[in-house]
Amino acid sequence: MSYALSSGVTGMQAHQQMLDVAGNNLANVNTTGFKASRTNFSELLSQTLSQASQPTESVGGTNPLQMGSGVGVASITPDMTQGSIVDTGNALDMAIDGEGYFVVDNGEQALYTRAGAFSVDADGFLVDSATGYRVQRIGRTGEADGFQIPSDSSIQIPYDVALPAQATSEISFTGNLSADATGTETAQVLMSSLAYTVDAGDPVLTTELDQLDQFSGGSGTDGQLGAGQTGTITFSGYNRDGSDLSSGLTFTVTGTTTVGDLIDHLNNNVLTDATASLVNGKIVVTDNETGYSRSDLAFSYSGSGSLETPPYFEMATVGGDEAQAANIAVYDTQGGKHVLSAALVRTNETNTWDIVLTSVTGNVLEIEPASRRVSGLAFNPESGAFSGIPDGETAEFILAFAHDTEHTQTIALDFGTPGSFNGLTQFAGNSTAVAREQDGYEAGSLSAVSVSSDGTLVGSFTNGVKKNLATLALALFRNPSGLESAGNGYFTASANSGTAVITQAMSIGAGSIQGSALEKSNADIATEFVTLIEAQNGFQANARTISVANDILRELTNLIR
Repeated sequence: MSYALSSGVTGMQAHQQMLDVAGNNLANVNTTGFKASRTNFSELLSQTLSQASQPTESVGGTNPLQMGSGVGVASITPDMTQGSIVDTGNALDMAIDGEGYFVVDNGEQALYTRAGAFSVDADGFLVDSATGYRVQRIGRTGEADGFQIPSDSSIQIPYDVALPAQATSEISFTGNLSADATGTETAQVLMSSLAYTVDAGDPVLTTELDQLDQFSGGSGTDGQLGAGQTGTITFSGYNRDGSDLSSGLTFTVTGTTTVGDLIDHLNNNVLTDATASLVNGKIVVTDNETGYSRSDLAFSYSGSGSLETPPYFEMATVGGDEAQAANIAVYDTQGGKHVLSAALVRTNETNTWDIVLTSVTGNVLEIEPASRRVSGLAFNPESGAFSGIPDGETAEFILAFAHDTEHTQTIALDFGTPGSFNGLTQFAGNSTAVAREQDGYEAGSLSAVSVSSDGTLVGSFTNGVKKNLATLALALFRNPSGLESAGNGYFTASANSGTAVITQAMSIGAGSIQGSALEKSNADIATEFVTLIEAQNGFQANARTISVANDILRELTNLIR
C-alpha cells in the first residue's frame, strides 16, 4: 500500500505543476511576445524486487520484477515558435518575423526579448516602454551624421538634432536625346542677369542704390556716375564659333558714360558675330546667324566707386535646331534653394551634344563662361549609348553665390556610365532627357521614424530627406529553448542556450523586422483548455489511487475488531 500512496502523491504533485503551467500560459494569452511552456513527465526510479534470469538448457529465463515509485516533472519546456504578428499603427512598435531576439540593456547586463513595444524617453533613447531598458544597436550606422555616439551602443532618436543643410555637389541626368528630331534653327540670345536703370531722355548709367537689379556707383547728377569718377570694364567670353573674344576687352567708364556708349563698344570692338542692344534695361546679345553657338559674355568693373555688373548672362534662347531643357532645384551651402536651368543642345558634330547652364535663380555672385558649359557629350552611333566626354573636359558647373564671396560651388554632372544605358541615351524619337536628381537639401529636423526589414531605423526629416539613424541588434542562440526567463518578457543566456551571437536582421539566419507591428503570445487557448482537462483528470485519478489505498488500509485495520 505504501507504494500506491507515494505514487499517488507524486502523481498529484506532477499534475498540479502541469495545472500551474497551463494556468500561466492562459494568464499570458495576450502578453506581447510571450512563449507558452509545456510540462513533460517521466517515471521515477523503480524498485527492483527480483533480477532477471537468463535461460538455461532446461528452463526459460525470467524478466526482472520491478515496482514503480511514481511520476515526476522531467522538464518544463518553453515553446519558442513565433506568435502571430498584428499591425498596431505605432511606428516604434516592431516585431521579428523569424529567428532572433531584440537586445536591451538595463545598465548592468544585456537582456533579450521578442516584445518590441518601444518608445523614446526624455533623453532621446529608444527604450522598452514597459521598463525603460535601452534598445541596443549594431554597426556604425548614424555615427557619421552625429545621430549616434560611437562609444555607446544604445540607440538615440535625434528629435532634438538639426540636420544641417547640404550644398548640391552632383546632378544626375537620364532620358533620351533625339537622334533624328529637327526643328527650326534658332539664334542664341544672351541677356544680362541684372538691368540698368536708365533715364528715358538720356540713358546713362545711374546710381539709385535703393532699387534692385541695377548698376550702382557714385552720387552724380543727371544720371551720371559722379564727377571725375573713372574705372574700367573688362570683358571675357566666347564668339559664336567658340573662339575667345580677342579685341576691345577693356572699356573706360567716366561719370558721363552712357549705356549707349557701352552698347556701341560691344558692337564695334568686342562682338564679331553678334549684336548687342538694350531691352527693358538689360543688355541683350543676339547671334547674327541661327544654329549651334558657343557665344557667351561676362564683364567686371574695377576703379573708383562701386559699379555693380551682371553676375552672368542668361541664355534666353539656346542656338541650334534641337535643345532639350533640364531644370532642377539645387541648394547652396546655407540650404538656400535655387532653380538651375540647363539645356542639352545638339552640336554641329554627329552624335555629339553640349550641356550649358542657362540660368540660376537667386542671388548669384558669378558664373564664368568657361564654367557653365560641358562640350562633346558623345554617343555610340550604333547602340545609342552614352560614350563619354573628351579628354580635358570636366563634367561640372562652377558658380558662386553672394552669401559666400570667398568660395565657389562645384556641381558635378553625371550623365551615366559610358557604354551603358543607365543615364543619357541617343535614340530616334523625341528628346526626353531630364535632370533626375541631386544630392543637396536645406536644413531640417526629424519628423518621423520607421524601420526597414533589415532592422535599419530610417529618419524622415522636414526637408524631405531620409537618413539612416541606426541598425537594430538582434541576438541568435544555438538553443533558444535553453534561455532562462527573467520576467517582463526578457530572457538571459544559460549554460545550455549557448552564448548570444549579435547580428542584424536578415543576416546569418536572423529574421526580418516588421515595423508598426507586434508579435502576439503563442499560447493557444484551445490547447491550454485541453491541457487543463488532462491535468484535472490526472489529478483526480491519482487522488482516487490514494483514496482506494486508504480504504484498503482501513479494511485491513478492521480485521482485528
